[in-house]
Amino acid sequence: MGNLNESVVKNQKKVVIYARVSLVSQKDDLKNQISFLRQFVNARGIILDEVISDIGSGLNFKRKNWNQLIKRVMKNEIKQIYIAHKDRFVRFGFDWLKNLCLENGTEIVVVNNEELSPEKELVQDLTSIIHVFSCRIYGLRKYKNKIKGDRSLC
Repeated sequence: MGNLNESVVKNQKKVVIYARVSLVSQKDDLKNQISFLRQFVNARGIILDEVISDIGSGLNFKRKNWNQLIKRVMKNEIKQIYIAHKDRFVRFGFDWLKNLCLENGTEIVVVNNEELSPEKELVQDLTSIIHVFSCRIYGLRKYKNKIKGDRSLC
């Protein structure tokens, strides 16, 4: 049977940083984002338990580490999540996810909480959508060309 200190440590909720970039070529940006968030947390005397990061689109809800983080939130294991910007966590539905986290005892702290006008926010959202779909079209073109190449082998 474990002692009291072990059970206190096991039941302690975690403070985490979540950082994300869209592309592998942005790894330096990811490192800078993590460094900035670490400095922010440390400057406030907050003890950081974990750094979680992903490389993938903010529109992609299948990011491995992000999904694991959400599962941990739902298990009431996370106290606070520090993020640089709302769109680093998720591109759409941030307010819904923030509320979900609050319902499970987790606070999301947006460090660079710049308030955009509704027009600027809409422009950013539309730009994101256009970018995602243009990438999909490009990906389909590559796939289509690969199929053509495979048929020539027959």
